[in-house]
Amino acid sequence: MGAVKGMLALQEDSAYETYYMVADLHALTTPYDKEKFAEETRSVIKDYLAAGLDPEKSVLFVQSQVPEHVELAYYFSTVTTLAKMTHLPTYKEKVKQLPDHVTMALVNYPVLMAADILAYKAGLVPVGIDQEPHLEAAREIARRMNADFGTDFPEPKRFATKGEYVPSLSGEGKMSKSVEGSYILLTDGLDEIRAKLAKAPTDERVSNLFKLVELFKHERMEYYAAGQKRGDIRYSELKEELSLAIYEELKPMQEKRNKLTDEYIDEVIKKGAERARKVAVETVREVKEKMGILV
Repeated sequence: MGAVKGMLALQEDSAYETYYMVADLHALTTPYDKEKFAEETRSVIKDYLAAGLDPEKSVLFVQSQVPEHVELAYYFSTVTTLAKMTHLPTYKEKVKQLPDHVTMALVNYPVLMAADILAYKAGLVPVGIDQEPHLEAAREIARRMNADFGTDFPEPKRFATKGEYVPSLSGEGKMSKSVEGSYILLTDGLDEIRAKLAKAPTDERVSNLFKLVELFKHERMEYYAAGQKRGDIRYSELKEELSLAIYEELKPMQEKRNKLTDEYIDEVIKKGAERARKVAVETVREVKEKMGILV
């Protein structure tokens, strides 16, 4: 929900050509179910379409369908040090979360992300503030490639929007599918949302709950803040109001999502990959030429 707000803002601005990707290769850096993975990828495309992304206005594609990203990431890895990647705060956080799943794919995550961005020479990237270290890594790679080989990569900047950061239900950090119990799905019904919010902490981690009120029930923020200050706040009332507000925001998206056919989704993925590859192939060709690699 958070990232899509920025995507939509850029999509509706005619000054920009927009490319939006389902990062299925990045998802391989955490444990996954291979039996469900392809369908989950299609599901994200459905979510994007339901939320308002338009394949007629934006290029909507799946990362693994554009192999040039991986090739470009390899070239970028030749100007990137291991020390830089392993000192990124995002890497250290993942190591703490999944100490038994520290792979080279995880180490190379920011390099592949740089390729995802620079394959299209993107200037603006609608991601959360937590991704800023990765964006800085992409900028460093762009500077290094430009200095060493004379490429013309821009230094991408983060496109920030109100509501881009959706707080986790667990009370720490933001909602993330990689952290169980932290998120609400676009497909969740009212009862599912109620059940998830019922588990949201009201102790010293209650600030995340108030951030959700700020996002989805702003007009009631003052009322609940005053109740907390007096010590007579009823969290059951807050959670019920918040559940209803979130569901009301998701309901029209769910209705739109239910009308999308599998055939249409596959067509969007196919056409999106074709359009994305036209640009990415040319970028890879330019890089190989500049680096002195046989084209």
